[in-house]
Amino acid sequence: MSQIMRSQKKPGVIINIGSAAGLYPMIFDPVYSATKGGVVMFTRSLIPLKRHGVRVNVLCPEFVQTNMGEQMGRRIVDSTGGYLKMEDIVNGAFELIQDESKAGACLWITNRRGMEYWPTPEEQRKYMVNPSKSKRTLTNNIYPSIQMPESFEKIVVHTLSHNFRNATRLERVRLRLPVEPHSALVKIIYAGVNASDVNFSSGRYFSGNPKETASRLPFDAGFEGVGIVAAVGDSVNHIKVGTPVALMTFGSYAEFTQVPAKHLLPVPRPDPEVVAMLTSGLTASIGLEKAGQMTSGKVVLVTAAAGGTGQFAVQLAKLAGNKVVATCGGESKAEFLASVGADRVINYRNESIKDVLKKEFPRGVDIIYESVGGEMFDLCLNALAVHGHLIVIGMISQYQGESGWKPKNYTGLCEKILAKSQTVAGFFLVQYAHLWQDHLDKLFDLYASGKLKVSLDPKKFLGVASVPDAVEYLHSGRSVGKVVVCIDPSYCQVAAKL
Repeated sequence: MSQIMRSQKKPGVIINIGSAAGLYPMIFDPVYSATKGGVVMFTRSLIPLKRHGVRVNVLCPEFVQTNMGEQMGRRIVDSTGGYLKMEDIVNGAFELIQDESKAGACLWITNRRGMEYWPTPEEQRKYMVNPSKSKRTLTNNIYPSIQMPESFEKIVVHTLSHNFRNATRLERVRLRLPVEPHSALVKIIYAGVNASDVNFSSGRYFSGNPKETASRLPFDAGFEGVGIVAAVGDSVNHIKVGTPVALMTFGSYAEFTQVPAKHLLPVPRPDPEVVAMLTSGLTASIGLEKAGQMTSGKVVLVTAAAGGTGQFAVQLAKLAGNKVVATCGGESKAEFLASVGADRVINYRNESIKDVLKKEFPRGVDIIYESVGGEMFDLCLNALAVHGHLIVIGMISQYQGESGWKPKNYTGLCEKILAKSQTVAGFFLVQYAHLWQDHLDKLFDLYASGKLKVSLDPKKFLGVASVPDAVEYLHSGRSVGKVVVCIDPSYCQVAAKL
């Protein structure tokens, strides 16, 4: 049944009450979790009522002793704890009415688990369309018309090697039109350079044996970029030509790339700062939250802190109310880290990281954001506090040896983390795609409000042909901030700031 209950603060609240044995059969039972999206879709279908000041909630008791409820087998009812009392349902209804923050929520009432709101934040990100609450305004159709060439340039991996230059070549290929029905053609303006480009060119990110990986050749290179939608397929109606977008799919080292439209992330402008927020910014933001379980009042150590992702980790940890220790090599990098809020900068060219941590932080470091690997990993593990979290986001020191990336044994790892109840967590951004838009919006808002600085390395790389130079420059250790390649210099001349 549905009933409208008036409140002083809202013109109306609609609560739809449906028994799990009736209106929405077992929709909240974990066994039938695949159908939970139906509740979300039902709630969303009533969203237009919000324009009239009506709040919508769904109340879903598991089993009630009604004529409809008794149609279920008694064995099933008993296995769930028996029938609910009507008093529990009434209490749930009043809880929904009184708590205005629960607008749009579904309240599941069971004998097994009591009252439980669904979807949880994690589930909501899976099912809700455009869940972001960012207040920023997107600027669409900045470039409404784009010249379509007959052909374009892109970087292609033709042989598996950790030496990016040897593994790749510049190719000119024909631009194929029309675009596939559910895809979009994006003109890339800026592409981001990452340490893991050499892992990708060596086939490290593909499953299967070496022969199976080699069978994928040739394949396109590049993880991330920003650009402008140049064309869309017939089935795409949520994004328009001219819209600035970000993408995090293979193939960004190209003048044009075709990707499934659902993977595009709308952005305010196709600026290089946005590129920095993608792999680098999202790794820091999501990694600290999920793998690091970061709260406030902690000591946070960031290694290789002056790099593309380190700069974000330093600032986000500081904004969260923590004391931040940052490592780097060089005076200019040390000055940069101090300017973005690091409380203690350790320039390993002038002082020993191990000695500083032992002397100044004798109780250890609570959270470590680690991207160097090798000896640095060992050092960090020994400096980790009781209950500390060590987040492994990479191991750049091991990527470019003579034979490329080789696994390393860390003697005594289990004994060390067991003795101090520590957590060593790996973090791979691809496995957190459902959080990208939310965290990207957060980074946009922090940057727009002046709370977050985005540093780009000043060295210029222009055109697709400059990509190998940019990758080698990043691995030289000389870069400060995010290294980006301007794929189309003519577009890069347009003044553009978020």
